[in-house]
Amino acid sequence: MRAVDIISKKRDGGELTREEIDFFVEGFTHDEIPDYQAAAWAMAVVLRGMTPRETYDLTQAMIASGERLDLSQIARRPVDKHSTGGVGDKTTLVIQPIVAAAGVPLGKMSGRGLGFSGGTLDKMESIPGYKSDLTAGAFLRQLREIGLVLCGQTAKLAPADGKLYALRDVTGTVPSVPLIASSVMCKKIAGGAKALVLDVKVGAGAFMSSVRDGTRLARLMVDIGRRAGMQVIALISDMNQPLGHAVGNAIEVREALDTLRGGGPADFREHCLAVAGHLIQLGGAAPSHAAAKRLARDMLAGGEALDKFRRLVRAQSGDERYIEEPDRLPTASIRKAVPSPRQGYLAEINALQVGMAAVILGAGRSKKGEPIDHAVGIVVHHKVGDRVKKGEPLFTVHANDPAKAEEATEQVLKAHVFSRSPVDPLPLFYRTLRS
Repeated sequence: MRAVDIISKKRDGGELTREEIDFFVEGFTHDEIPDYQAAAWAMAVVLRGMTPRETYDLTQAMIASGERLDLSQIARRPVDKHSTGGVGDKTTLVIQPIVAAAGVPLGKMSGRGLGFSGGTLDKMESIPGYKSDLTAGAFLRQLREIGLVLCGQTAKLAPADGKLYALRDVTGTVPSVPLIASSVMCKKIAGGAKALVLDVKVGAGAFMSSVRDGTRLARLMVDIGRRAGMQVIALISDMNQPLGHAVGNAIEVREALDTLRGGGPADFREHCLAVAGHLIQLGGAAPSHAAAKRLARDMLAGGEALDKFRRLVRAQSGDERYIEEPDRLPTASIRKAVPSPRQGYLAEINALQVGMAAVILGAGRSKKGEPIDHAVGIVVHHKVGDRVKKGEPLFTVHANDPAKAEEATEQVLKAHVFSRSPVDPLPLFYRTLRS
């Protein structure tokens, strides 16, 4: 078997066998197949696609490239969640403590931000001392002791995926539904989950711009989960406007803490409760989604979720004072409230443009490994459908550089589109898929 023959077969639209996929992934993982051949294969997949069976076999080959976690001694049905990312998506910081407080252990491996989509670990590292690198042993120990972990992806889980993704990122081969689906699912299955909630975001600030494309990706991931014996729920959610109000790192942590204390933006809180409800139900702590969502509300109202978040920070060496006193979190030197230039109804708050403005300020990265400024970001004060008066605050820019503050201001102003007539609010969710 030769790599060039496998590349040619896929280039010509052929369906690869499991043996061919296993051979290619194993060879690439062990440096027996060079980067240039892997890049050619990935481009062939982008152009020709993969069948659901091929995609599942690719997922299994990625899993087989490394270790698998066994969570069976910690939870009867281990659960996990994944969001495809978006602007203002700090949901893990609220959902995970709610679910753990409800009695369902939830260990989460997250990533860092690239481009306009913020990374969960970047947000958490706004808290001084927070340690995001844990060994597999430490991950399991903490999950057993306090019921939640939030750390980076261990290199020993699906290493083929990490290696292939790094190559795809620099060869124009990221936008492939089969490659995205297998990348997400191989890490979740290798991480020991038996039930999974997928939050697939669609719209201007998401990788999938339409409900149709998001549904296609969701269906493929649900199919992979079903073939692997996993129970999967996929929610197609809106990302045409930022989720919540805050877009940045430390300012998103503040918003998450406000939500854990029973406040927070209504759309963000409701989104978190809906996702948490599905996780609680899948984990066996409630008989229905409605009952699970009520339990989730109770965990917020009673302070149990906030206490779980406090224990998470403590367990991973973060400074707990920043939980009790959020004003300690990094603060920008410039806070510029921008007034509305006109009166009317908000017809659009383009999430992509807001996200890119945050990158301009330094809250995100344009290249991997770049440092970020935890203090900067944008707080958008309104939602699509709101009636806004001329001169009232439209958004606030948090910056550490006057020139960047001006550039970001212009960008976010362009993101706001007004209408003279009333506009319907955007939905939180469009549809739900199940395995």
